[in-house]
Amino acid sequence: MTAHEPGGFRSFLFSKSGLVMLGFLAVGGYFLWTEHQAHTITALPWLLVGGCLVMHLFMHGGHGGHGGHGGGKDSRGGANNSNDGGGNTS
Repeated sequence: MTAHEPGGFRSFLFSKSGLVMLGFLAVGGYFLWTEHQAHTITALPWLLVGGCLVMHLFMHGGHGGHGGHGGGKDSRGGANNSNDGGGNTS
C-alpha cells in the first residue's frame, strides 16, 4: 500500500504544482488555438460531412443493414405504394 492521501488526482490539481501545470496548459491551449484557428475552422465543414458518412456506415448495424426494411411490401403481401392513383381499392 502506498502512502498517498485520499482523493489523489483532485488533491494534486489544487496543489501549487497542479495549479502551475493548469496555468501552463491554459496558456499553451490559448496559443495553440490562436495559431491554428485559421485552418482549423476551414476544416469544420469537412469534419461534419465526414462525421455524417462515418455515422451512416456504423449506424446501419443497429437494424440489420438495408435488408431489414421489409423489401418494399406491406403486411398483406402487396406492393407498398401509397401513390398509385387512388382508384384501385382491391
